[in-house]
Amino acid sequence: MAFQAGGQRSHPRPVPESPEARAYLQDYATLLEAVPFPSVVFDHRWDVVLANSAFEMLFRSVAPHPTAMPGDNFLRFVLFHPDAAMILGEHESSWCLPMLAHFAAAVERHGHDHGLQAIRREIAQDPIMDAAYRHGLPHWIRSVGPGAVEHDGAVRPLLHPDPRWGTDCRVVGETPKTLQDMGYSRLTLVLREAPRPAAVVPRTVRRARGATGHLSVVPSPPD
Repeated sequence: MAFQAGGQRSHPRPVPESPEARAYLQDYATLLEAVPFPSVVFDHRWDVVLANSAFEMLFRSVAPHPTAMPGDNFLRFVLFHPDAAMILGEHESSWCLPMLAHFAAAVERHGHDHGLQAIRREIAQDPIMDAAYRHGLPHWIRSVGPGAVEHDGAVRPLLHPDPRWGTDCRVVGETPKTLQDMGYSRLTLVLREAPRPAAVVPRTVRRARGATGHLSVVPSPPD
């Protein structure tokens, strides 16, 4: 289940050192593949550890990018990939700002992590994103409340390439303890079927009282 959209990964996929942990991940990959919705496991840097085929299908149309492919690092994809807004609806308010809030919390916990610091430098290189991170983000969190930052349970716009799916999804965080102990998290995007177009109900045709063989909307011939 090595998701390789757009070519080779820009860096090696995170792999735990313990044989038991690797065996667990192999079995967990089998479980993940059985889920019909896009589902992804990532580490504290948002480096993708596992992703299922539904995740690959969701992002199959994105163009290659050297550092921001969704199967490499999901945070980088949300923030830096030019095609992200084609799939993640209301991209800035519904996806970028919540992800920036989680990134800020990760920097507080793992401030010396080289991967996180590299992302921070990329944010700093974009004046608009840097201003949003340093100044706009605290104001946004105060305005919407901390609950809007959380992924689990959030309903967010999503534009799936398959027309049978609707225009939003529910983000579900479902990380078992074993994954937590490895430092990993899992998110699943629960898709919703697109509403079916209303069926055209044929107009009820009534026969005039005493009439024979004529529709009520067609006048009878004169006697």
